[in-house]
Amino acid sequence: MSVVIVIPARHASTRYPGKPLVELRGAGGQARSLIRRSWDAAMAVSGVDQVVIATDDDRIRDHATGFGAQVVMTGTGCRNGTERCAEAITNLGISPEIVVNLQGDAPLTPAWFVEDLVAGLRAAPAAQVATPVLRCSGRMRADLVADRHAGRVGGTTAVFGHDGQALYFSKEVIPFVAGNVADDADSPVFHHVGVYAYRPKALAEYATWPEGPLEKLEGLEQLRFLERGRQVLCVQVQAKGRQFWELNNPEDVIRLEQMMSEMGLE
Repeated sequence: MSVVIVIPARHASTRYPGKPLVELRGAGGQARSLIRRSWDAAMAVSGVDQVVIATDDDRIRDHATGFGAQVVMTGTGCRNGTERCAEAITNLGISPEIVVNLQGDAPLTPAWFVEDLVAGLRAAPAAQVATPVLRCSGRMRADLVADRHAGRVGGTTAVFGHDGQALYFSKEVIPFVAGNVADDADSPVFHHVGVYAYRPKALAEYATWPEGPLEKLEGLEQLRFLERGRQVLCVQVQAKGRQFWELNNPEDVIRLEQMMSEMGLE
């Protein structure tokens, strides 16, 4: 087995309980749950051998099996999606070449984001972990800044070196930019897309490490790799006219529905 996509989903989210079952209406008015839309996004990715939803909640399991998804149950002790992915692979008893963690709150993730991510990890044999980053337009950067000013924890940003290796990830908008950037212009800010590709060894190691202090402060699971001195490869992806946002807060439902309407996504 070559590539497996795991969609970690939990009901007991601190910021948004029950988030995977929240319904989003597409351009035609059809309502589908967040987890269903994330599943649909995963199923659209080419070159994938298996897609599975990993959860510890019977409500999510029953809903997901109802629309035909494969589900693997994991324990309630998983602290984040990466730990849940690691347990899911163990419980499935498989050993793929690459495990993709497609977060269950990113239904607008285009298939090529994941395809380019897998290609980027394959092209870097020494890399053990990779994640996509998307250059922010002025509009997207302004939305991130507005969330922070309103006290909302919105999207995550990333900074990385010339070799693509991550230097840091933050829920603050980094790097600092003086002044405004035109809505349709490129900014120097990169939005971290909540998808990860791991080689199985790195995923298994991650699950044995305790939570790091920066990871805990930021609430960002990928920082555990950096705090352990492990590199995370940032793979730049292209929007190709698609809007992208994750569902982090209840206020994001309206934002995502508006984006789907503007892009004509059902």
